[in-house]
Amino acid sequence: MEPAPNAAAVIEIRGLNTRFGDAVVHENVSLAVRRGEIFALVGASGCGKSTLLRETIVLQQPQSGSIRVFGLEVVGMSDEDALPLRRRWGVMFERGALFSSLTVTENVGMVLHEHTPLGQHLIDELAAVKIALTGLPPDAGPKYPSELSGGMRKRAALARALALDPELLLLDEPTAGLDPLSASGIDELVHQLRDALGLTIMMVTHDLDLLWRSADRVAVLGDGRILGTGSMTELSASGQPQIREYFHGPRGRAAREQAWMQK
Repeated sequence: MEPAPNAAAVIEIRGLNTRFGDAVVHENVSLAVRRGEIFALVGASGCGKSTLLRETIVLQQPQSGSIRVFGLEVVGMSDEDALPLRRRWGVMFERGALFSSLTVTENVGMVLHEHTPLGQHLIDELAAVKIALTGLPPDAGPKYPSELSGGMRKRAALARALALDPELLLLDEPTAGLDPLSASGIDELVHQLRDALGLTIMMVTHDLDLLWRSADRVAVLGDGRILGTGSMTELSASGQPQIREYFHGPRGRAAREQAWMQK
């Protein structure tokens, strides 16, 4: 279910500027992610999408500008002050960032150990619930990440991101490296989780199929700035050259046609 157009913003970014030495990554970037929507950030490799995500979750600081999450300014925020916010969001990193020496159950349970006073038995039960939510079979829990397929590792990382019942879910390239069938399963899962849990989701992706199937709104980042924001239908009709190049190449046309066939 799509959010109302006037829904409150969970993330508000205003006038953001980021530089690495002489390289300009973000220049006066502004965007807002509304409560209850699936919002995607796209653009060419190296354009600063993942950097923006890291700045939003206080893993990196910009040179200037404002990032407000749940109404709180996070630019300049210390790790200690960010801790209460980190309990309200879950993050799935591009490569999963699962601990290879821990089982899937232990990876999910580690978050509960760190942030709650719950006992081991209850932690294991809650971990099993989160694992099931992502569509993994029960026998995935005792397995190590190396024993899982790429798609299953993505789901395990997603289960860990859901461990604390977050309000906000941030996904960095959730379908990267997956075969088409596994990627399609993640597309469906993202939608199901948003609808079932009432999540707000912000994701960074190159996956045009995922954008057409799941995103309510998309922002295109290029040349350090936001080139356009809107639905996939709106952006695919844009006359802006860089947006047209991104959405009207062979892969973009194929993804659009496939999405229209499924409607």
